[in-house]
Amino acid sequence: MKVVILAGGLGTRISEESHLRPKPLIEIGGRPILWHIMKRYSHCGYNDFIICAGYKGYMIKEFFLNYFAHRSDITVDLTTNSVEFHQSFAEPWRVTIVDTGEATLTGGRLKRIRHHLVSGEPFFMTYGDGVADIDLTEELAFHKRNGRQATLAGVIPPGRYGALDLAGDEVMTFIEKPPGDNARINGGFFVLETSVLDRIEGDQTSFEGDVLNSLARDRQLSAYPHNGFWQPMDTLRDKNHLEALWSAGQAPWKV
Repeated sequence: MKVVILAGGLGTRISEESHLRPKPLIEIGGRPILWHIMKRYSHCGYNDFIICAGYKGYMIKEFFLNYFAHRSDITVDLTTNSVEFHQSFAEPWRVTIVDTGEATLTGGRLKRIRHHLVSGEPFFMTYGDGVADIDLTEELAFHKRNGRQATLAGVIPPGRYGALDLAGDEVMTFIEKPPGDNARINGGFFVLETSVLDRIEGDQTSFEGDVLNSLARDRQLSAYPHNGFWQPMDTLRDKNHLEALWSAGQAPWKV
């Protein structure tokens, strides 16, 4: 089953890092967040990836072209111009990287990789900037049970600010960054039927603004409730939070 990852945006809200590299290559624990996302899918048994590149997409290509060498010990014989690999380890991934254009919107990026999908077969889709401990196999089963064209992961966003439990003007307890108000939002982990792509007109079609609203109007959109960890990497603050979790050995998404 194919896994499509949107990885072509400019990442302007984390420009401290994204001016140097595409946002999906910003590192958490010494590995690009794209790698962390792919490890979650691979852990659930899905290893066939299509990456929709755009801004600085050549860097994503270079990362995967050199991945095997970087994960191996090597001997370089300069007299014969040969390389021998030792104790190599690489994930069982098949990675297709497609240049979908720098200015293309999210729906348009999906449209551009349609020929890499299997018609009539569902596929996963997510963004290259968020991690979760989501059970993707269960989300797929949920999608098939509901029989709709699309399923998204409905998540409860993490809190941004501390909360006060007050009795009059007395603070009884202080809760550091509790979850949101229990209103679920789109967590960005989708299961889609290929028929969804028929709703995309071209490069300037927004998947979120145009396609999801169209699916909802036609009652073809389901929300899979994910109650576990979910965290996007929109800002440098988010990146530092994820880095701190990883460094402390408390990364819930780690597999």
